Amino acid sequence: MRRLKNLMPELAMLMPAIVLLTIFVVVPFFMSGYLSFTNEKLIARPIATTWVGWRNYERLFTDPVFWQAVKNTFYFALLVTPFQLAISLGSALLLNSKLPLRTLFRSIALLPLLTPITVIVAIWAVLYKIPDGLFNHIYQSLLSTSQYIDWLGNVDMAMPAIVLLSAWATFPFQMLIYLAGLQEIPKDLYEAAELDGAKPFQRFLHVTLPCLRNTNIFVIIVTTIGALKLFTQVNILTHGGPNGATNTIIHYMFENGFVAQKIGYASAVSVVFFFTVTAIALLQRILMKNE
Repeated sequence: MRRLKNLMPELAMLMPAIVLLTIFVVVPFFMSGYLSFTNEKLIARPIATTWVGWRNYERLFTDPVFWQAVKNTFYFALLVTPFQLAISLGSALLLNSKLPLRTLFRSIALLPLLTPITVIVAIWAVLYKIPDGLFNHIYQSLLSTSQYIDWLGNVDMAMPAIVLLSAWATFPFQMLIYLAGLQEIPKDLYEAAELDGAKPFQRFLHVTLPCLRNTNIFVIIVTTIGALKLFTQVNILTHGGPNGATNTIIHYMFENGFVAQKIGYASAVSVVFFFTVTAIALLQRILMKNE
């Protein structure tokens, strides 16, 4: 009884978060699970909502557009995760060094994190503009040509273009985590390695990376989950095109739920997506054990 009484202040502080998570996460998930077995529409129709069993899931797993969206989503995650981690760790290493005006550079590096993603996408849309966007000007200047690249209209270039945008837009979050991890590494380890004659790259390889193991595991899991939820960039820039080359699971769900108004079918997509992301996160957690 005394132990429960001691826990009451902690439970009282946690209660607002628990209530909000229940209302906005737990309840909607179970509602989606129920609706996925119905023919529910976004707008009420003369035909009443009926139970259709596994029909939505059968249609989902036989839809080639869905499997293309799955392929695109994992392709994006495989491209953006290592790229984003590399630039995040590189930026953190620079900002953790004795760089002149590093406080100013830290403030500049955080700008993408403070800017709404819709604003960032609008800015990058101008950079990708054809034929006179900034990236095409750079391309034409470097190669001394009048040709241009259709960054968002080319099947082969559209997804890499979104990868570049997404990595730049969200890397400060991972950079801050890496920066905190770097500042936790004891300086004695670097001094001992330097006395042993280790070069800067050797100190990075044998001191920095091993000490960042737990940080790396956390960042990899968070970045992968974030990459699988790609939606805003696609919805604004390409609408899933060209020829479905940038269509993702979340965009596919949005198109079916809010454009086609098939809430029951979109709920089935959301349930499959939830279990897929959960399985990937658990698998990563099992394979990359940390302290």
